[in-house]
Amino acid sequence: MTTAAAPTTEQFEKIPTKIHPTAAAAAAALAREVADLIRERNAAGRATVLGLATGSTPVPFYRELIRLHREEGLSFANVITFNLDEYHGLARDHRESYFRFMREQLFDHVDLKPGSIHLPDGTVALDKVFAHCQAYEAAIDAAGGIDLQILGIGRTGHIGFNEPGSTRDSRTRLIALDRITREDAAADFLGEANVPRFAITMGVGTILRARRIALMAWGENKAEIVRQAVEGPETEAVSASFLQSHPDARFLVDAAAAKALTRVKLPWLVTHVDWDEAGTRRAVTWLALKHHKPVLKLLDEEYNENGMAELLTRQGRAYDLNIRIFNQLQHTITGWPGGKPDADDTTRPERATPHPKRSLVLAPEPQDDVLSMGATLQRLVEHGHHVEVVYLTSGDLRVADAEASKFAKVLLETSETIATGAAGDAAGAAGDWSRQVAYARDMLAQLEAKGPFGDPPAALRRLKGLIRRGEARDAAQALGLSPEHVRFLDLPFYAKGRYRQFRLEDADIAAVRATLEEIQPHQIFITGHLADPNSVQGVAWRAFAAAWDQCGQAPWKNDCRVWLHRGHQRELEPHEIHMAVPLSPDQLARKLAAIRKFQSPTNPDQLTGERNRQTARTYDALGLAEYEAIEAFERWGA
Repeated sequence: MTTAAAPTTEQFEKIPTKIHPTAAAAAAALAREVADLIRERNAAGRATVLGLATGSTPVPFYRELIRLHREEGLSFANVITFNLDEYHGLARDHRESYFRFMREQLFDHVDLKPGSIHLPDGTVALDKVFAHCQAYEAAIDAAGGIDLQILGIGRTGHIGFNEPGSTRDSRTRLIALDRITREDAAADFLGEANVPRFAITMGVGTILRARRIALMAWGENKAEIVRQAVEGPETEAVSASFLQSHPDARFLVDAAAAKALTRVKLPWLVTHVDWDEAGTRRAVTWLALKHHKPVLKLLDEEYNENGMAELLTRQGRAYDLNIRIFNQLQHTITGWPGGKPDADDTTRPERATPHPKRSLVLAPEPQDDVLSMGATLQRLVEHGHHVEVVYLTSGDLRVADAEASKFAKVLLETSETIATGAAGDAAGAAGDWSRQVAYARDMLAQLEAKGPFGDPPAALRRLKGLIRRGEARDAAQALGLSPEHVRFLDLPFYAKGRYRQFRLEDADIAAVRATLEEIQPHQIFITGHLADPNSVQGVAWRAFAAAWDQCGQAPWKNDCRVWLHRGHQRELEPHEIHMAVPLSPDQLARKLAAIRKFQSPTNPDQLTGERNRQTARTYDALGLAEYEAIEAFERWGA
């Protein structure tokens, strides 16, 4: 196959990569390609063999295939499928098995023949795994090979479960899962300890035998590993990089997942750039960090040697450009995230008036707010603003069974003790505690009945939600916010769903809109705009964005600023920051104490404040004042 030369802008890319504005647009384009392939093969009297992936990434793709089947008559009757992988040790009806996932996401909604569906069997005994894997390879060969293999990419760069160290010629086999892979699956399994340690996966060599390959990636969390796979060397450390040598492989990514590609992040290295202020700031801060120099010390020749001669020509000399960008960076720093009253706000991130402001913090899940902006929340309260923290979901899916069991056991023992008067409490003994006893026993029975991985009944989810609410209120109180200013919307998409299977509904948007119209805030803090669109944060962001649009030209919107922060994504880069709130050691310590009010697992760097410290170190490296830590925000639409 002859491949056309890549455009100059893509000269660093070793795999054709199509950047789509959204994941939905990319998924629709790929689904249309699959539909065309199926119809073409049907017309030739031949079956279509598809290799399929699991995880949150292909969910919008599968939903579009289902739409094409229902609305446009696309038939899958002549399609054969082979899935990439399966957890070892999970029965096919297990709530986290990939067999069940595929049934729920695709197989049960189209006319695939049961005999045409193939997945590795996670229940195969260890001494029979090798033979099972050989049989899987043989079944692919017997079907004529895979026509189109669909892939996602893990944070370690794995395709399938081909973890770092997987060789180019590896075949279907049992593999031990990487620590990062297990961390990423922890929420699905209610704790990392519950994530299987092994999986059966197609090998890299098996994948490369497919005639065509399409890899999808969504969200900023995937941006750096996409860059490594697309622009880096072929290496066993990133199994997706082996796609570079395939004659017909390509990546489909959304704008967030493309952010680290050279043509997006450093466009001046590959093409002519129309230098606006945002691009200029990006280039200058990148140059300073590359040369390990403060902005004010950059030299003309350093600009010239890094593709910025035109920028320098427009500005006149490095000295003037350095000062301008340094001042912009300096003006992002403020200890007054709600605006400083009676002060000149010409160069401040937030307005001085009105004061106090109505500050609305929209957190997709409890803890999202404290992790990213706990100290800022504390400052807003201390400065007298009317702060409302609204948790869009209950967060019950992050509460482990052990926490619910502990609560039920304490309630049972307390109820039984008081009911019998064993504590010497005559008034308590006279009361009727039978309902509390019955409730606690029922919760314990439900936990035992569902087992470690069963779907929790609605009553058990409500209990977990109450536990999470208590943690959220305790954390807010630790930051100075009164519990009456904390509310829970319990959006339906979360209450009805679970991880990787959320669906945004009109009711979600309506609830967020009602909250906006009730509070009419002067400033909003929210995350999720660069998250995987199928994650809790991504769905919550879409609910907010739609609600914001539905508010139309409401007068309060003209006086409202929306501040974006990173939740579970990487921290903002210096050129993206419009407001940097510095933290003293005491303020950081108080924030970390609030984070620890939550019992669910948290990334270690978030428990130590390392992300906030790193932002402060970056500002220091650029020649700005040195702080213990910084919480960073980007103004939406700025």
